[in-house]
Amino acid sequence: MSTTQQPTSTSLPGIPTARAPEGAARTQSDPLADLAAFPFVEALFGRRSRRFALGDEIPDGPLAYRSRHAPVPLTELERMLVLSAMGGTTGWHYSITRNARYAPHAANYAGAAAGRTFPSAAGFHTAELFFTDDSGVYFFPTRDAGALVDPSVEDVTPELMVERHRGRARQLSDRRLHLPPEEPYLEGHNTWCVNVPGSLLVIPVADIAQHMLAILCFLAQNGYCIYDDVNRRTIPGIERFHGLVDVDEPLPLTFVEQYGLTEATAELVTSCYAGALMLQAMGLGGWMFDGIDRFTVLGASGNPDVPGLGFRYDQDERWSTPNPTGLAGVFEAFCPPHHADMAAAVEAFAARKFGPGGPFNAATPGPWTDSPGVRGSAQVHSDEFKALISLQAQYVLDTFGKFPGTVPTLFVLNYVQAHHLDLEFYGRFFTPGAYLDSHAEHMGRWHATKEE
Repeated sequence: MSTTQQPTSTSLPGIPTARAPEGAARTQSDPLADLAAFPFVEALFGRRSRRFALGDEIPDGPLAYRSRHAPVPLTELERMLVLSAMGGTTGWHYSITRNARYAPHAANYAGAAAGRTFPSAAGFHTAELFFTDDSGVYFFPTRDAGALVDPSVEDVTPELMVERHRGRARQLSDRRLHLPPEEPYLEGHNTWCVNVPGSLLVIPVADIAQHMLAILCFLAQNGYCIYDDVNRRTIPGIERFHGLVDVDEPLPLTFVEQYGLTEATAELVTSCYAGALMLQAMGLGGWMFDGIDRFTVLGASGNPDVPGLGFRYDQDERWSTPNPTGLAGVFEAFCPPHHADMAAAVEAFAARKFGPGGPFNAATPGPWTDSPGVRGSAQVHSDEFKALISLQAQYVLDTFGKFPGTVPTLFVLNYVQAHHLDLEFYGRFFTPGAYLDSHAEHMGRWHATKEE
């Protein structure tokens, strides 16, 4: 892996520029071609959290330093490359290939038909991205977008990913997300560097309610149901479904809900890791982290001056923390109050799977030579099956006051921040190898003007 410790200059029309020392290297090249050719192992082995951006300041301690340069925001192209790396669709996913229990039907676990840049348990796909920068707050939905690219008939390049995903961003505000640079909103070690001017902050959010419905379906399809191990009782009426599931050996609710939270967390984290690797290839600074209070982000900080993303949330004496459930008309969990009851949420979930555009609708395109035959062979959830799922889900809602009952309805854990590095900081305090050639050459590659 090659590394360089020599800063390059910046040049963005209309934006204050950071000037490199005289004689600094300049690189004239096609940045998108360079990106496509960037070695995976260099991104992997060269990944580091590089927090000091142009415009930053560390006021004290052994690394005290004040940047001499103004912040430089990401361009629209840079922003879209990070977003498409974290949440872009990459073609139709292959679903679960076989389960002997379902043969000759196809396994019908998935909740969406397209694959994305990060994996999702059994193709459930319950996460979406929000992001903020100097221009505002945005929603970037892709889980139900279908395959925006098709590797069977076209080359999937960075340019193509940007082109196909550019129209997905939906602006929610014209101001950067307000996160006071102090505890408890940010962890103490992040108050100087998170959500700073010029930075892009990406926020993946998972719908654990939807994920839990997918798990209940998955369990029922494999002969399992749940019981309430918190209150040590079976779910009333479950015995009616002894022909579908083993009502004598149910699984504990807390185990299943922790399983779902963990699966969804893996989805969030791998989205962020994909973004972190993209930062290395592009030569952007930044890192993936979890040091922002998730209630602040979603809108449940308790401080009206810090509304976060403005999600609806509820409180209940049975809960130790507030419970956000969604942003109306934007990102709504599969549970009340966004659905009339859990039976309605189950119907909506089944429609997502088997309705138009769903992974088990014969009319949805796919990656197989006989995609209609493969998709159409999946067994549609029967009324009895949906009644079983609804019974369990409604019991949880009624008993605990929310769905799921013992974990959050919506969940945020990891974030990715992208920014332009102040290489002078790294040159002063770090030994050679603190950043890659892609970082050293970023401004010359991505921000050079024709006049230069």
